[in-house]
Amino acid sequence: MAEYHGAARAVGGCPVYVSDKPECHDFNLLRKLVLPDGSILRAKLPGRPTKDCLFSDPTRDRKSLLKIWNLNEFSGVIGVFNCQGASWCRTSKKNIIHDEHAATVTGSVSAKDINYFPRVAGDEWDGDAVVYSHRGGDLRYIAKDSRLPVTLKPREYEVFTVVPVKGFLNGKDRFAPIGLLEMFNSGGAIADTKYETVDGCASVWLSVRGRGKFGAYSSTRPEKVSVDSKEVLFRYDQGNGLVIIFLDMPEQESYHWSITIVF
Repeated sequence: MAEYHGAARAVGGCPVYVSDKPECHDFNLLRKLVLPDGSILRAKLPGRPTKDCLFSDPTRDRKSLLKIWNLNEFSGVIGVFNCQGASWCRTSKKNIIHDEHAATVTGSVSAKDINYFPRVAGDEWDGDAVVYSHRGGDLRYIAKDSRLPVTLKPREYEVFTVVPVKGFLNGKDRFAPIGLLEMFNSGGAIADTKYETVDGCASVWLSVRGRGKFGAYSSTRPEKVSVDSKEVLFRYDQGNGLVIIFLDMPEQESYHWSITIVF
C-alpha cells in the first residue's frame, strides 16, 4: 500500500515526509515523489475531492471512487482511488479492512473534474485535452466535454495528468506538454512555456526541472528537438502523438532544462 499512499501525497499539494526505518526504503517509489536534488513536484493547491464524489461514501457504498484534483502551472492532476472495503474504525481508532471482498469500481475522469482548469488553459482554449495515466502509461486525447472511463480493483489507484491542448497560429500543429512521465505528478516539472509561430513555422519552448522521461502530446511529428540548445534524439508515437525526450541528471540543484520543439 506504500505506492497507494505515495500517490495520495503527490496529488495532495502537501509536503512529503518519509517514515521508513533505516534500510527499509523503497527507492523506486521515492523516485516518483522526489527529484535528485531533494525537491518535490508539489502541486499548487490543497488536494480536494471532485464534485461528483462529494456526497458519496467511497469506502462502503461499493460503487464510488475517491477522486482528488489539483493544479500545476500548466496542467491538472487527478488521483483516483478505490477505497472500498477500508475505512476508519471508531472503536479501534484506526483504519481497518472491513470488507475482504470489496467491489471493483468503474468511474470516469474529465477536465471538468478539475476546478479552475480554464485558468490554466487560457482564454483561447477550445476544451480539448490529453490525459496521461501514470500506472497505465497511456495517452488519450479527449474532446471537449468527453470523459475517460477508469476501472480499479479494491485498493488500486491511478494518477491522471490532464493537459489542455493548444493550437499554433499556423492552424496545423497542436501541442500539450505532459511532464516527467515517471513521476506521480508529471506536470509539476514544467515551470514555464512559450508558443511561437514565425513565417508559418511553429515552435514551443519549455522550462523543465528534474530528470528522466519527459513527455508531450503533438499532433504532428516534430522536425527538431533541442535541450539546452543541443539537438537531441526523441521518440514519437504516431498512434497517440506521444513525444518522449530523455533528460539527463542535472549537474546543479534546482536546475531547469531549456527544451525547444520545432514543427
